[in-house]
Amino acid sequence: MSRPSPPRALITGITGMVGSHLAEFLLAETDWDIHGLCRWRSPLDNLAGLTGAIDRGERVFLHYADLRDTLGVDQVVAETTPDVVFHLAAQSFPKTSFSNPLDTLDTNIEGTARVLEALRRHAPQAVIHVCSSSEVFGRVPRDRLPIDEDCPFHPASPYAISKVGTDLLGRHYAEAYGMTVMTTRMFTHTGPRRGDVFAESSFAKQIALIEADRQPPVIKVGNLKSLRTVADVRDAVRAYYLLVTVNPVPGAAYNIGGTHSCTVGDILDALLALSPRRDDIRIEVDPARLRPIDADLQVPDTRRFTAHTGWTPRYTFAQTMHDLLEDWRARVRAGVPVINR
Repeated sequence: MSRPSPPRALITGITGMVGSHLAEFLLAETDWDIHGLCRWRSPLDNLAGLTGAIDRGERVFLHYADLRDTLGVDQVVAETTPDVVFHLAAQSFPKTSFSNPLDTLDTNIEGTARVLEALRRHAPQAVIHVCSSSEVFGRVPRDRLPIDEDCPFHPASPYAISKVGTDLLGRHYAEAYGMTVMTTRMFTHTGPRRGDVFAESSFAKQIALIEADRQPPVIKVGNLKSLRTVADVRDAVRAYYLLVTVNPVPGAAYNIGGTHSCTVGDILDALLALSPRRDDIRIEVDPARLRPIDADLQVPDTRRFTAHTGWTPRYTFAQTMHDLLEDWRARVRAGVPVINR
C-alpha cells in the first residue's frame, strides 16, 4: 500500500525575510513539500540554507511569477494545487509607498485578489493565511492601547491602505466562497535577514559598517519617538504555522506580536550597547527617513490568537537585537555590497 503524499505548502514571497524563515521552519518541523513563489529577479541570498534541497529537488521547489501577472499566478497555483498557503509576498516598505503608491496598491491589493482567485479556481480546499499588517490600524489614539482586532482602521500610508484592502479581501473570500482564509495583523517583527530599509535593520547595518570602518561614525535616523512592540521573525513563523494547523477558523483575523514595547530610539540604544564603537558614534536625523504621517503607537492585544493557539514568543528582545546585529556583521565581513539608505 503506497503512502499518501505529504501536504503541499505554497509560500508567496519565499525569498523575503519571513518567507525564508518559514520555509526553514517547515522543512525542519514538518514533512510537507514546500513550494515557493518568487519573482525571477528576486535576490536568493535569504535562501542560502535551502539551496541544497532546492538543487536536489527534495521538498523545496521554486516557481516564478509576479503578483501583478494574473496568468503567471494562476499557473503556479494550478501546478502546485496547495493544501496550505502562506500569502506573504507584498511591497512591504511603508515609506516607499509614498513615492510608489500605484505599484504598492497593485501589488498588495490586486496581487492578493489574483492569488485568492487562483486558489478559488484550482485549490478551494486549501487552508490560506493572508498576511495583512498592524499598519492597517495606523493613527491609533492612546486610549485605544493595546490595539485589539476591533480597533477601527486609520491607515497612515499608501502601504497601510493597501493592507486594508488585503485584509478585507481575505475575509471576503472566506464569506463569499466558503474558503478557509484567515488574516493576520503582525506587529513589528525583525531578526536575521531583515531588509535594510526598515529602521532597526538600518541601525544594525550602519553599526556594522562603522565597526568595519566602511562608514563614518554617524548613524542616520528618522522618527525615534515612535512606539513599537517588537517580536522575533522566528516566533512569527511559528505563529503562522499554528494559525493554519490549530483548528483554522474561516474568516478569522488575529493580531500577533511580541511582548516588548519600546520606542524606536530604545531599539537604537539596545543595538548601540552591543557595539565596542558605541562611544564614538553620534546620531543624526535624516529628513529623508521621516514619513509624511507615522503610525506611532503600535502596541498589540494578542489575547485572541494566544487563546486560540497557545502561541507565546520564545525569543527575547535582547536575543533578537543581538542576532540582527550579528547578521549584519556577517554580511559586512562577507563583503556584501550595501549602500547607506
